[in-house]
Formats: sequence, structure tokens, C-alpha cells
Amino acid sequence: MDRMQRIFKLHQILACRRYPIPRAQLEAELECSRATLTRILAEMRDFFDAPIEFDKEAGGYRYSRDAFELPGLWFTPSELLALSAAQQLLAEAQPGLLDGQLAPLKQRIDKLLGQAHLGDGELARRLRILRMAARQPDTRIFQTVAGATAQRQRLAIEYHGRERDAVSTREVSPQRLVHYRDNWYLDAWCHQKDGLRSFALDRIRAARALDQPARDLDEAGLDGHYRATYGIFAGPATGHAVLRFSAARARWIADETWHPDQEDRWLADGRFERALPYADPRELILDILKYGPEVEVIAPADLRAEVARRLREAARQYD
Repeated sequence: MDRMQRIFKLHQILACRRYPIPRAQLEAELECSRATLTRILAEMRDFFDAPIEFDKEAGGYRYSRDAFELPGLWFTPSELLALSAAQQLLAEAQPGLLDGQLAPLKQRIDKLLGQAHLGDGELARRLRILRMAARQPDTRIFQTVAGATAQRQRLAIEYHGRERDAVSTREVSPQRLVHYRDNWYLDAWCHQKDGLRSFALDRIRAARALDQPARDLDEAGLDGHYRATYGIFAGPATGHAVLRFSAARARWIADETWHPDQEDRWLADGRFERALPYADPRELILDILKYGPEVEVIAPADLRAEVARRLREAARQYD
């Protein structure tokens, strides 16, 4: 019987008995030593605010009030460590977004993890998360969007698109919040465009939840639209890229998943070939360019030509 099981069992014993229970009886029922029972009693008082008292006259322990229940969240040590890591990841990746909502839970987790057998809170000090090209959305807008997504309400937003450098007003039905490459996006049905669109949260200038219910789309339809092609750009695939990587770079690329429907194969000379679907080529081209001479676009011809053109333009800057 582990520590959490003993705590839960002790609660059941004390909650069901009307009279104080002797220490020896508790030790027998919990299958533990006197020292272990002392620790469990202290933990229940300190971490769960359990109203345990010792009745000297009766020579036993009991709850000082009847209406006590253990908190609803129960975690094993490994689950607590995982939850702490997840909380730290969110805090480091997007500081401030959910600080108010997470603060009470974080305090409870920190208190539990502060125990010696869980590392004295060492995990939080040993996590290092590096942010790369993250764009911070406005905290209030994030919470408004997240709330409307959860409550299935429509949103009125003002959106500043980077590509056209223009602000538009939209009414959208939020479908999903997406965290992609250190940034947040909203997948939503745009009622002006009568179709699915993705909005970068850091480009939403204002957001207001409306009284109207959001239009709900089925999961299969959303997956078919947003996961059919490469990267953040959604929609039906318009091309199939074939990329060939050098033998040196292949040792990394072969272990990476770029798309659920990618097709990989090793070549006889040690090079590695990957084929995957794409719609809008912009993000794919940027990812290809970062590998420089260690990748070659085999097909299609227009993608190969565009990558070659950009490489020539880049090289001219260094002539």
C-alpha cells in the first residue's frame, strides 16, 4: 500500500467511525509502522487541512467535524511530477496567459512537491524551456477567446493580418485553440467568408464574446481541413513534395514527423527521401531553405524552381 492509498484509506476510516480510533488499530488497518502513521496524520493536516484531532480521554483519533471531504484531485507522485512539468511548460512558453487561473492549483502542487520524497521542489528548478520565435498574445484576448471556445459562443474580433497589413472585423465561431511552433492560433468558422480560417492570436486586436451560439463542426471535418496538408496552412492538398536529404542530415530527419501522411524511404547511397502533401507552399519553402545544401527538392517542378530562385537571390547578397 503506497502513501496516497494510505491517506485515502485513513480518510475512509475516520469518516465512517463515530468514535475515536486507537493508534494501534489504525496502524493495523493501514499496515504501517508508528512513524509512518505519524507522517500520514501530519500530511493530512498540513496539505489537506484535515480536521484530525486526538481525543485523550478515548485514546484515539477522529475528525473534529463530520462534513470533511478530501479534495477532488488525487495524484500519484509520478502524476504530480508530470503535472508540475506541464504547468512549468505553459508558464515558460507563454508567461502570464493563465497565471490567475493556475495560481491556486500551482500553490497546491508546489506544496505537495515540496515533500522530501518528491524531490523538495527540485523539478521546477531543473526544467529549462527555450522559447524560439514566440509571439505573445494579449492576456485578456487569450482568455476571452479561450472562454468563448469552451462555452461554444461566437466571437466578434478585430484582426490585423500581416500579409495585407490591414485590419478587418470578423464574426467567427471558434472551433479549436492551437499551439504551434511556440505560438497560439484559433481555428474558427468565419461567417463573413463562409469558411474555415486560422487566426494568429497575437494579431487579434480586440475580441468580444457574443450571445449567439457558435456553429459546431464535426471533428472529422476539422481534421480533414486542417491536417490534410503541411504546416499551419489548411485546406485540401494541391501538391505533393518530394525532398531528398543528404546522408549526414538524414540521421535527424528520419526520426522526425513532418506530417501524418508522409512517406519515407532510404536510398542505397545513404540519402533519405521524404514525400508529403502541401497546399500553400510558403511554410514548406522556409523549412526547406533552412537545410541549405543538405536537401534537394525533387518534385514538383514549380516547387523546385521556387526554392532554386530563392537560393540564387540569397547567394547574390553575398557576392
